[in-house]
Amino acid sequence: MTTNKPTHRVSFARFTGVDEQGEQKLGSAREIGAIWPRGNGKGGILRLDHVPVELTRHEGVLFITDVNAGEAS
Repeated sequence: MTTNKPTHRVSFARFTGVDEQGEQKLGSAREIGAIWPRGNGKGGILRLDHVPVELTRHEGVLFITDVNAGEAS
């Protein structure tokens, strides 16, 4: 079975500072790309529409979210 829709969304949140316990705080996550299924059904292809400079400097966190995670089954 093939689909022309992504299976996962890729978001990035920047580090914005440090909290009272010394833990890094994250800003709001922003969608930067998606993962599309491969034609053979094995794995996916990551496509980034935007690469934040903070990502290249390890100054944030990537999140991978299932596209159907919020849907009721």
